[in-house]
Amino acid sequence: MKYEITTNAKGSRQMDITDEQLETIRKHALFEGLVDSNGIIDETVVEKLRLNVRALMEAQPGQAELLDLCQNVLFHDNMKAYGLNQLVELYAGWQKDHPEPGKENAAGE
Repeated sequence: MKYEITTNAKGSRQMDITDEQLETIRKHALFEGLVDSNGIIDETVVEKLRLNVRALMEAQPGQAELLDLCQNVLFHDNMKAYGLNQLVELYAGWQKDHPEPGKENAAGE
């Protein structure tokens, strides 16, 4: 399934996000601890995410799904703070609709 996020405040730029890309974000826990306690996503948060992903790609090379996420979303020219905020909101809603398989069982063990 494809989702569309707006990447600028004017609403003139959009980006398509797939379930596979959202699953990659979950698999690598890319948003965990990303945003400070103030909850504000600015350009420093975008850069922090990009640095984290670069380090992950260097540590674990050859992951096609991570490369796809980088090329088509995280390092896209339109991905700025506004777009990342929209992506984080999309991801939060997506997680509710797509619970991680087996997570409930693992927590109870």
